[in-house]
Amino acid sequence: MSTTGANADPLAALGSLPGVADSVESVRKAVDRVYGHRIMRRRSTEITSEAALRAARGSAALSGADWALEEVRRRTDFGADAEARVMGAALRLSAEAGQLLSIWRQSPLRVLARLHLVAAASQGDEVGRPRQAGEAVDEPLVELPLPDVREVSGRLEGLADLIIKGTSAPALVTAAVVHGELLALRPFVSHNGLVARAAERIVLIGSGLDPKAICPAEVGHAELGRAAYLAALDGYVSGTPEGMAAWIAHCGRAVELGARESTAVCEALQRGAA
Repeated sequence: MSTTGANADPLAALGSLPGVADSVESVRKAVDRVYGHRIMRRRSTEITSEAALRAARGSAALSGADWALEEVRRRTDFGADAEARVMGAALRLSAEAGQLLSIWRQSPLRVLARLHLVAAASQGDEVGRPRQAGEAVDEPLVELPLPDVREVSGRLEGLADLIIKGTSAPALVTAAVVHGELLALRPFVSHNGLVARAAERIVLIGSGLDPKAICPAEVGHAELGRAAYLAALDGYVSGTPEGMAAWIAHCGRAVELGARESTAVCEALQRGAA
């Protein structure tokens, strides 16, 4: 995404793309429905915890660790193999996201560095900072051309500037752009997909759209499937109005599916309490 030009609020301009307003409205209705569920008045903490677990499972699935939910609940060793490490990283990020809300609007780059540090869970020099020239990127499921480090630096600074200045764009638009930009740039040597989806989650929570973190977009992204996810990302990277709108709509549908997932959890809890 270009963050330069005459428009002082390019994120807000994306809200006027064809179909985006409909996506924003559809997401708002879906979120309002789950927040209005009677079980939320008494057991919202349980819904939040369950949503965090399911968000981690969904994000890990998109990064190659597609485990059944009960397997995620059962396992305690998340360092045994590559898939287990991906799942462990996703779980750590899901738990960490809510702790970084107060920092995000003041220092988004600091938050992104923290997310990578949490995901990587190592002390290597390459952890917790943008990649440097010549460093390889381990992100096999995203095969787009990799921007060079100068472009990464410039675009990250531009994105951070937009967030710090604030925007009148709907939360869905901002979250989709943050998510798409991080996937397009892959600024870290590893775990970029997990970090991008955690950052989307932070925007959705911090914006007030989903303050209790009960509408996990990661669930929806996984349900829509990796092929659709990557096709929509291609649209984002194209930079065309149609491509950007398609990516935002895809992210919107993911949030709706996350809201539907939590509604099902509410219904199950209600049946258990009846």
